[in-house]
Amino acid sequence: MNNPFFADISTYSPQKTMSFYEHVFGWKFYKIDYYYSAFVEDKEVTGLYETPEKFKQMRMPHFWMTYIRVDNVETTVKKARQLGGIIETQYGMGSLGKVALIRDPQGAGFTIYEGNQLKNTRTENTKNTLIWNELHVSEVTKIIPFYQGIFNWEIVKNQNGMYQVLNNAGEYIVDILEIQNQYKGKYEYWVCIFGVENLVASKSTIIENGGNVINEESNRILMTDNSGEAFFYIKQV
Repeated sequence: MNNPFFADISTYSPQKTMSFYEHVFGWKFYKIDYYYSAFVEDKEVTGLYETPEKFKQMRMPHFWMTYIRVDNVETTVKKARQLGGIIETQYGMGSLGKVALIRDPQGAGFTIYEGNQLKNTRTENTKNTLIWNELHVSEVTKIIPFYQGIFNWEIVKNQNGMYQVLNNAGEYIVDILEIQNQYKGKYEYWVCIFGVENLVASKSTIIENGGNVINEESNRILMTDNSGEAFFYIKQV
């Protein structure tokens, strides 16, 4: 529990967005009600849904959302409020479980999930899947008590100045990067990292299909999809 395990994307234009990710990652989408589940062969890898109209009116951008599994949504929401978090939405999905969208004290949003219907789709090193999650913030010290309090995480600073997150079983599950606003922009956010077979080839495919490069690092690239707004890392596996 209390581990990132899933991600999905909110988009204004589902058909255009699905076409982009089909070309980039080879995902095949299947619609159930208002939601699209993406598969690689017979394995579910992620999801997609159209941004609700009220959020379109607010001009909320296209975005990738990190999901974290919890034992109890109500308990986690209560802790989050006490520790300065903002609860954007909270609702039950019948037999599918319960969710809540929470923003930490600096504004980074993530979804918590209680239930057993959403499967863990994060892998360690499988291409075209979610392989990691990171939190990018301007001041780590302002959010450490929050995440320790709601998830019982241990947050440790390593020799490179990066913060590593350990769950209550001592497993290394998340990175937190402290990045100045001049580089990351004014917002705080969770980021999804997807594995690819060839970094150079995937970068070219993304650009050919309307995506953009935000930042190139030694072993991964931060890019946008064809919306120009939803961003993600690709990393060679």
